[in-house]
Amino acid sequence: MQGGYFSYGLLAALAIALLTAAFTDLRRRQIDNWLNAAIALAAPLFWLASGQTWVDIGFHLVIALVMFIMLAGLFALRAMGGGDVKLLTALALWIEPVWFVKLLMVMSVLGGLLTLIVAALHFVRRREGRIAVPYGIAISCAGLWALASQYLPALSPAMPSG
Repeated sequence: MQGGYFSYGLLAALAIALLTAAFTDLRRRQIDNWLNAAIALAAPLFWLASGQTWVDIGFHLVIALVMFIMLAGLFALRAMGGGDVKLLTALALWIEPVWFVKLLMVMSVLGGLLTLIVAALHFVRRREGRIAVPYGIAISCAGLWALASQYLPALSPAMPSG
């Protein structure tokens, strides 16, 4: 990564934003618009700092647009919250395409486990009505996993073999 400390500072800020999203979704079942906007608007700084090409940036934009269209459909069906749609779209602007696909797979597994836990709690507490799953937790955890997997190995010095 070209940008060095600035790039890693932006990644650290993204990690803090993801933790904030997970926490607010757990507490209030809401991910604030200002947080999603900050994540999305900081992505171009990361692109510049990390030396991404126009092709790389184009991939990010296309994937974000496709994700938004697909997820907006799920939102219209009431299968996904608006904050979750915006958070995943904003993450598509940061995460490389191959890692974003991995993020979606990890998010799906974590989201399924989270849904089972929330449903069990809903049942045990004998609550009526629809289950509200704070899916931002799964999105944020998968995002943190993707960031750590993609960028932390670059920080560790090369290990001598032998």
